[in-house]
Amino acid sequence: MSRRAPFVPDGVPVLSRGRHRSARKGACFMEMASFLAGERWSDHPACTHPVLATMARCVNDLLDDTQRQRLVTMIPEVVGLNPDDRRVGTALVLTAARAALPICAEERQNVMALAILNAEGVLVEQDGRAPGQLSDASRAALATAPAAERWARVHLARTGFNAMATRPAHAAKIVALAVDGISRACVDDTEDRLVALLRDGIDVVATFDSLTPAPVEQPTTGTRADAHRARATEASPARVPLA
Repeated sequence: MSRRAPFVPDGVPVLSRGRHRSARKGACFMEMASFLAGERWSDHPACTHPVLATMARCVNDLLDDTQRQRLVTMIPEVVGLNPDDRRVGTALVLTAARAALPICAEERQNVMALAILNAEGVLVEQDGRAPGQLSDASRAALATAPAAERWARVHLARTGFNAMATRPAHAAKIVALAVDGISRACVDDTEDRLVALLRDGIDVVATFDSLTPAPVEQPTTGTRADAHRARATEASPARVPLA
């Protein structure tokens, strides 16, 4: 049975795979984001967190021409979505690895399980929480691949947690592996899972973005100065729940 093509309103750009020299040659997800942001035409614009941009490029390229159009409405959401929080890459690793582990090929499950446990361990340290804690979402994902979890725990017992693996360049590689693993999985809904992963990734980064305080203008005199001072002394944001 053929899939029904998703509805794309008139005037909305048609996305295609890969990089393009100009809009006349076509556009991928992140190239359209660069255009909306007013940046130089690129699939690596500065307006979006680099790990999220990697996820978007991979999902864009691994969907077919019809299913790729389901991503169009998400493009404006990544413009300016680049919070300055070292936990963002770690959270995206968790999001992607949790999605991939239950369905990816056995030879890739070890990497995904290791990514989950390492990211959880790094977040515990960054948040100042008691060691050994796992979120419910991570427990559920690891339960689908107990052999991979055992391997990952043995590996971490020997090497310890690696914060370098959650920095943007390394995190992007893990996210790319996870997206590829989902696309190759022997399930009937790979396209739906890829679209859902990008949706979840955007939502995760937006959670951090909401914690970034808006810039406050320097007050001058009078009651406006008092109002600005009141805004500047508001309570700092709470930790982000990643479970």
